[in-house]
Amino acid sequence: MQTRLLDSLRASADGQEADQILRSCVHCGFCTATCPTYQILGDELDGPRGRIYQIKNVLEGEPVTRQTQRHLDRCLTCLNCMTTCPSGVDYHRLVDIGRQYVETRVRRPLSERLLRWGLRQVVPYPRRFVPLVRIGQALRPLLPTSLRAKLPPAAPAALTSSGAEVATPAPTRRVILLANCVEPTLTPGVPAATRRVLARLGIETLVAGGCCGAVSQHLAAPEQARGFMRRNIDAWWPAIAAGADAILITASGCGAMVKDYGTLLRDDPVYAEKAARVTALARDLGELLAAADLARLPNPFARGLPRRIAFHPPCSLQHGQGLAGRVEALLRGVGFDLVPVADSHSCCGSAGTYSILQPTLSRQLRDQRLAALEQPGAGLIATANVGCQSHLQGAARLPVWHWIELFDPQRVFCSPSGSPQ
Repeated sequence: MQTRLLDSLRASADGQEADQILRSCVHCGFCTATCPTYQILGDELDGPRGRIYQIKNVLEGEPVTRQTQRHLDRCLTCLNCMTTCPSGVDYHRLVDIGRQYVETRVRRPLSERLLRWGLRQVVPYPRRFVPLVRIGQALRPLLPTSLRAKLPPAAPAALTSSGAEVATPAPTRRVILLANCVEPTLTPGVPAATRRVLARLGIETLVAGGCCGAVSQHLAAPEQARGFMRRNIDAWWPAIAAGADAILITASGCGAMVKDYGTLLRDDPVYAEKAARVTALARDLGELLAAADLARLPNPFARGLPRRIAFHPPCSLQHGQGLAGRVEALLRGVGFDLVPVADSHSCCGSAGTYSILQPTLSRQLRDQRLAALEQPGAGLIATANVGCQSHLQGAARLPVWHWIELFDPQRVFCSPSGSPQ
């Protein structure tokens, strides 16, 4: 693709990067075949190729409009298009650059500005987020159905813990476990299950850090995002210097973000080298357990787990991190029977804050995914990201768990009528 970017942009790092990405696109259109928003809306401007052209146009000096902003807003950043693209177009970086450029030139309506500001000021901060969730739980019967569906029950762990003590070997390895912003509140069983499973495998966990920065990055607030990145690097660095084997992330969306630290901080004179080291150490939970001896874990079916389950691979796992099939292999390896799921590459519509900012499209995508996942005979849906888990559970007839909970020696499966929500 030929480009003629504005002189002021060609002199900047973002402009040079955008120019290279745009030139790699051959506008073949293969990306539209797997784009969720294009499939629903049927509008070229709501597909990757159309968004690439819109970004190109504004970077070349054409007027930046509210309509352009809307089309970029509707992008889930699921990166299906990158998996499909035969030319290796780095759409992820291009849409980040495009959104940030448009955000500085188009003033949003007040309601949108307040909502996006509120999300950035609340979601990444547990001391602000947790009290609001607790208030929502207390007022649950009074809330609209759409909001009620996003809240977890007040005490889900009480339904599912066996209470049994499990002997663990002396640890032979040590990993840093990201304490991300919303997972301990929305799906508290996940970090607890992770620590127990790793302890059983002889792996010690040091919990450190906070919000990975993805919420801010995806809401076109890169400076706030970089602040979170630097704080995490500072929190992890003593353990990294002491020889920690890996930085482990249980939420695949956070994992995709942490693996991008090296790129996003590459021009930072203080943090560039450390960020590259963090990227090299970052591991999804599935990557870590792929090399573990899972025979050391108890038989999962002794805890009442259904053998036949459905697995939803989050976009951030299969497209963002390129780990398609990794978790499925682990589940099959311990005896689970995974039902065939149509269009397993597709997005569930959670996409971080997307379900709040684009609720109609998000619900359509969720309903499509649930229709594919809730197959006859499946007793449970497993996934790998807090956002997907919470989003799907809001309308699912089956319980939705993070896959690591299937390996947890203390997690007991209940019948659907009493299953964890």
